[in-house]
Amino acid sequence: MTEAAHVFKELRFYFRNGDEWTVSHAEMADVWIARVTTSYGRINGTGRMQEIHPCKSFKIEILPEADHSKSTDINSGSLELGMFGRATKYQDIEKCDLVFEEASRQPLQIYFPFKQKDVSGLDNVYQTSMISPKNGHLYVVIDADKTVFDVFPQLAQ
Repeated sequence: MTEAAHVFKELRFYFRNGDEWTVSHAEMADVWIARVTTSYGRINGTGRMQEIHPCKSFKIEILPEADHSKSTDINSGSLELGMFGRATKYQDIEKCDLVFEEASRQPLQIYFPFKQKDVSGLDNVYQTSMISPKNGHLYVVIDADKTVFDVFPQLAQ
């Protein structure tokens, strides 16, 4: 029996303010990245045309063990808030790197659907997130048509 190709070991999230957060495969209860495509365009409307990989929808359930970060990943304000608190207070996850177990394979950078909430351009209308009071898990949905309560209806109860 051969091993499945392209097994990932972690997701590295990038926030619009420059913060990063790495979540290992073991710290995720569920993850779904729907309809990843290959496109060519300019990031933020400037620079060279490059290959990008946008997705249509993203959802994840993250275990409480992931509510931490490496001090090199984020600023001190996020350290005080915790990553779960940061993800619920600010809706600014822009993209992630899908990091694979195979050392020879480069990470795949995936852009999430994004529509700015206001003129600052940081927060995303399409991102909703919530920490469940029942199990302490963080639920994040980035989707143009669905919220965290649509995708995880148990949170609305």
